[in-house]
Order: sequence, then C-alpha cells, then structure tokens
Amino acid sequence: MQKSLTIGHLAKAAEVNLETVRYYQRIGLIDEPAKPAQGYRIYPPQTITRIRFIKRAQQLGFKLQEIAQLLQLGDGKCEDVRSRAEQKRQQIDQQISDLNKLRNTLDELINTCHSNNKNTQCPIIETLTGE
Repeated sequence: MQKSLTIGHLAKAAEVNLETVRYYQRIGLIDEPAKPAQGYRIYPPQTITRIRFIKRAQQLGFKLQEIAQLLQLGDGKCEDVRSRAEQKRQQIDQQISDLNKLRNTLDELINTCHSNNKNTQCPIIETLTGE
C-alpha cells in the first residue's frame, strides 16, 4: 500500500528537499494540490516523475525556464524538443571552447610565474592588475 504523497513523502520519493518542491510550485513547474479543509495536500504519484524529469534536465544543462518550455511541448513535439536540445548542445560547446581558452590563458600565466626566478612582482598579479 502506497503512502499518501504529502509534500514530505513527495520530496523524499523524488530525492529533493521540501524547499525544492515548494519552489517548483511557486514557479509553476508542478501543480500544488488543493488543500482539504482538514489534513494535508496530497500529490498525485506522477509528480515524482515530473520532479525527476526536471532534475535530469537540469543535469543536462537546461535552465528551469527552458525546462518549463520542454514540459509545455510534451511528448508529441519531438522535432521541437530535438531542436531545443541541439541549441543547448551548441551553448555547451561554446562554453567548453570559452573554458579551454581560459585554461590556456591560466596555463600561460602559471608557466610565466614558474620561469620568473627574480624576486619581482608575481607575473600573474602584474597581468591581473594590467601592468
């Protein structure tokens, strides 16, 4: 027999905290059940699946606003979902490129620092201060 899905049971089953559930409700990603005259709100079991979808989409780099759009598209719009996934992949590729450039710049600064045998100001500090 399944426990009633109060907010606490929902959060535990979906492996998130209570504040995550409340936040998703506030921004409209999940519905908040009506509160009965007495007792607690009871969530439908599919809410667990929806929260897990949201968390997996976040792990893939989607922002909550983008996830809301994916949820609105639903299952019947595979082309639209694929297009959004391709856009996200392009953004990630650009971020990777930018991070590689950043790493290369830091490597150059570190190498300059290693080759600086003088007791002068650190080349990294000089570069960061624009000297």
